[in-house]
Amino acid sequence: MTAPSTFGLSSEARNLHWLLTNLVEEVPGIQSVAVVSSDGLLLLSSDHARNEAAREARNDRPTGPRGSAADLATIVSGIGSLTIGAAKLIEFGGVKHTMVAMDEGSLFVMSISDGSLLGVHGSADCDMSVVAYHMALFVGRAGHVLTPELRSELRKSLETAAAGSTR
Repeated sequence: MTAPSTFGLSSEARNLHWLLTNLVEEVPGIQSVAVVSSDGLLLLSSDHARNEAAREARNDRPTGPRGSAADLATIVSGIGSLTIGAAKLIEFGGVKHTMVAMDEGSLFVMSISDGSLLGVHGSADCDMSVVAYHMALFVGRAGHVLTPELRSELRKSLETAAAGSTR
């Protein structure tokens, strides 16, 4: 994982970046990670190098996917919305986590706070229980600091990084 620049960010934002980096580096089989706000906006991502390549490719192809982190954020937001709606229909309370197992990998979505979500894309050989455990640790550590102010700061830092890379 290429570490994003955390220069100028608050200590809480730097701590979340560190937690995300640690999650990716400590857990075998994690492909990418995205933290998504309740309105579906990407706040944190593990694959900044792939985002950069996607931005360069987008200049040649202005329509279509914006990169794996943006794609993962979209998927996580959609699954989160779908499962919240399902939970309301069957009246079983709030959704804590969702797992989708596929032939070539897995997708995990876990609620953080105030509708924010943590999404993890794992390889086919990842240990699902280890991924879920480390996601729960991340959520436990990040949930209390992910305030509206911090979400705004993280979103602005992503927009600034995106604007700087297109110049």
